[in-house]
Amino acid sequence: MKTFAYVNPETHIVENISVGDDDWSSENWIEYSSSNAAGIGFSYRSDVNVFVAPQPFTSWTLDSNFKWQPPTPMPTDNQRYSWNETNQAWEVVSGT
Repeated sequence: MKTFAYVNPETHIVENISVGDDDWSSENWIEYSSSNAAGIGFSYRSDVNVFVAPQPFTSWTLDSNFKWQPPTPMPTDNQRYSWNETNQAWEVVSGT
């Protein structure tokens, strides 16, 4: 069995995910794998055959590996953080 994402031909956005037989295919159903994962709401870049997650925040930019990057890297001090878009900064998640 293989996994497929239905990509809307006009918006290039994934609208559905399904599992099918090895020989199952359709023009708008794109096969994907764990190394090229898809999800509902992801966009599909046919020029490089990659699924791109929705942009998490307006300030984040897409890197050359098609991963969203924050303006500043998240601290690596073993605390839990969340991004505050208004302040453009990482904030410690309380209760950790």
